[in-house]
Amino acid sequence: QLQACWGGLVQAGGSLRLSCAASGRTTLSSYARVGWFRQAPGKEREYVAAISWSGARTYYTDSVKGRFTISRDDAKNTVYLQMNSLKPEDTAVYYCAASNRVNSDYAHLVGYDYWGQGTLVTVSS
Repeated sequence: QLQACWGGLVQAGGSLRLSCAASGRTTLSSYARVGWFRQAPGKEREYVAAISWSGARTYYTDSVKGRFTISRDDAKNTVYLQMNSLKPEDTAVYYCAASNRVNSDYAHLVGYDYWGQGTLVTVSS
């Protein structure tokens, strides 16, 4: 089971670090990939970033490149999303997801097998 947490309210230009933790016997390193998605009010869920366990490659959607960083901590069984220079348009519920498939599409919902509950990020102007 996955759980995203540490969202909150922040002013534009501020920072937040989200965590995606695995519970029970689940270890994130057993997955081929972990990704972050977000869903703003009235919009579809969209891809934000992903990290692969083989080689720890990282991927980002264009709108967050240079501002967001995805990383992992194997010892803590956690994946992080460091979000800097936040903008009001980053306001959304953020979800983490995991995939068992090495060759699945990392930038689309169908590429993931497991989803955690979301955490709300609100960026005020």
